[in-house]
Amino acid sequence: MKICSRCILPETFPNIRFDDRGVCSHCHREEAALAKSAAKRTQYREKLDELVAHTKGRAPAYDAVMAYSGGKDSSYTLKFLKEHYGLRMIALTLDNHFVSPAAWDNIGTIVDALGVDHMTFRPSWLLMKTLFCVTAREDIFSPATLLRASAMCTGCIGIVKSLVLKTALEMSIPLVAFGWSPGQAPIQSAIMRTNPSLIRQNQNALKAGFPSAIVSGMSAYMIPDSYYESCKDDFPYNIHPLAFLDYDEEKIKAELEDMGWRAPTNTDTNSTNCLLNAFANQCHLERHGFHPYVWEIANMVRRGVVPREEGIAKIYSPQIPDQVQYAREKLGL
Repeated sequence: MKICSRCILPETFPNIRFDDRGVCSHCHREEAALAKSAAKRTQYREKLDELVAHTKGRAPAYDAVMAYSGGKDSSYTLKFLKEHYGLRMIALTLDNHFVSPAAWDNIGTIVDALGVDHMTFRPSWLLMKTLFCVTAREDIFSPATLLRASAMCTGCIGIVKSLVLKTALEMSIPLVAFGWSPGQAPIQSAIMRTNPSLIRQNQNALKAGFPSAIVSGMSAYMIPDSYYESCKDDFPYNIHPLAFLDYDEEKIKAELEDMGWRAPTNTDTNSTNCLLNAFANQCHLERHGFHPYVWEIANMVRRGVVPREEGIAKIYSPQIPDQVQYAREKLGL
């Protein structure tokens, strides 16, 4: 299979073209943005400084709620916000029934070391099993969404986003933090006031994709219609600082390991917390012909934060059969 000679996008990625040097059209499209990236990162770092200065200490209990998976990126983001800014943090973990035991150890280790309050939300197994089985079998989300993540991950992270936003609104927390890697979301969205009408639209689209049995079960996790009026002036800012901070995966791991964090040995090459991810990747590969993380890793290769050889290993190594089979058997598929 042909892959871009500069990044790692394959010929199976939608709407891709290659020049006579084998460089893909997405690399050419990103050249102007990459040339301005250093200045943009400085600009967004200053924007975060200003936002923290404006919001810190003004809420009743917490300055920020962190969507916390226990993986390396969310752990490092939590550490940065707590240690660098001294924010009053509360971490929220979705127990999707596939969190690695090692990730649970890491979650406890990191929140204790940082002195951060932590809460876990565990939806019913019946609902999560149904959600994952549906998304294992078919694509229920838009094609654009599935360029960046598998259907299973999209459904799961949709619940996470809604829960942290709902928590922020109900506890008057001004910031919602995510540990997106530099390749997962564009820098333009790294600091952004939540748009209530867009959230409502996104939640309706999310619910529209699921069978009615799932929608009724998920309604408790979603933003109630009444909030769009009663809390319309209180919607928080979303922040994901890794989009503009210096990002070095090995240094991040080393800092976390100094705190007692340990990389799980039973997850795939693109996750440090989830036992479902290898199966989700496999389903996406079989249906679409490209890896659901390839867009993220290709962006990181372009930025120079992941060596191209490492990116190729992350994306083009086969999924480990035992991990795929574990998830398949647990879901009864």
